[in-house]
Amino acid sequence: MTRAAPPLPQALSLAELHGSLSDPVLDAMNFLNEVVGRFPDAISFAPGRPTEGDFEPADLARHLLTYTTYLEKELGWSRDRVRTQLFQYGRTNGLIHELIARTVANDEGIHVPPEAIVVTTGCQEAMLLTLRALFAHPEDTLLVSSPCYVGITGAARLLGIRVRPVPEGPAGPDPEAVLAAVRASREAGERPRAFYTVPDFANPSGASMSLAARERLLEVAADEDLLVLEDDPYGFFVRTGPARPTLKALDRGRRVVHLGSFAKTALPGARVGYVIADQEVIGPADGRSLLADELSKIKSMTTVNTSAVSQAVIGGLLIESDCRLREANARTIAHYRTNMDTLLGELERHFPARRRAELGISWNRPDGGFFLVVDVPFAADHRALELSARAFGVLWTPMSDFHLDGGGTRRLRLSCSSQSPEEITEGIARLAAFITAQLAATAA
Repeated sequence: MTRAAPPLPQALSLAELHGSLSDPVLDAMNFLNEVVGRFPDAISFAPGRPTEGDFEPADLARHLLTYTTYLEKELGWSRDRVRTQLFQYGRTNGLIHELIARTVANDEGIHVPPEAIVVTTGCQEAMLLTLRALFAHPEDTLLVSSPCYVGITGAARLLGIRVRPVPEGPAGPDPEAVLAAVRASREAGERPRAFYTVPDFANPSGASMSLAARERLLEVAADEDLLVLEDDPYGFFVRTGPARPTLKALDRGRRVVHLGSFAKTALPGARVGYVIADQEVIGPADGRSLLADELSKIKSMTTVNTSAVSQAVIGGLLIESDCRLREANARTIAHYRTNMDTLLGELERHFPARRRAELGISWNRPDGGFFLVVDVPFAADHRALELSARAFGVLWTPMSDFHLDGGGTRRLRLSCSSQSPEEITEGIARLAAFITAQLAATAA
């Protein structure tokens, strides 16, 4: 006798799940991660993946050995203690905080005690921990430069944090626009708590703040009791002019919480980031701690700690570079400089000044980083992207994914980080063919 199949479980309703799961911003992150796999034969200017450069699998073992040798020879640890460090749960705040403190001092002129650093599982966890700690009340509001990296807006959505966009200009966020947003937020009954920005070669726009704008932003933050969340993954990768100081290096009032990552400057697969949170926290009976200590409490209830093995690999890499990643990245910096120059040159070749003026096409010229933005006279949406990928073999990212106010519908982002110059040349030829076809279809 055949037994009847058990009934299928009742499907869950999306309406009964957390509201953030219906938010397009969460789909945008998955899109960036998956779109290349959907169109493997297309040349991709979509995700901002770092170059694999000289990566070799054998490097991982070497970095790990460098770190364990450092623990034994330099710090005098026993083999048993080293084994426990690598194989067991570790310190919640992280194991390589002292090496990170030395590195940011050498590379960025950021001088903080190691105890002010929390080592995180990628920079995304650093954002989540920081937002969860700082935003305690319904009226607390996060200001973000718009267009904005979807990682921070997505994290805010998951945590139910109100977000208010601050329009970005050609040179990044205007401090006076930030000031106006703070005052408008207060007038609306909100409590503007922090402002998130990528001051160097921002994702997605490629814009960078001037030194004067950075200093003015810190003045606004001090005057308005505002924290600044500085995300700086691209600051090393200068194309023209000198490197600019980070906001944290300029910070004298502990207004800046610095979000860092080794994804672009070292090894993305390790998933190691960090947050510098040296702000003082006053508790009951005048008890005092650092914000880093409070972030550690949250981390202990999320990821518990960051992988000891991943930290050891990054630690070994830092030791091998004498905790000077800017110098260690010299070849990588040259690669990104060449790629951005190639991208700009090929756009100019296919769309010289007179032609792009006639067609209504323009783009910015970033001073470095991975990204630039092209303005086009047609809808640069996901439907257009699908056509571009299938019919022309080239991928890009719709800028509307990064706007909170419905903007960016006729703009597209190009990333030039992971390709060779030859691939960029061919890719822009395909993009030019796609744009030309779209213009013809629009005119018909």
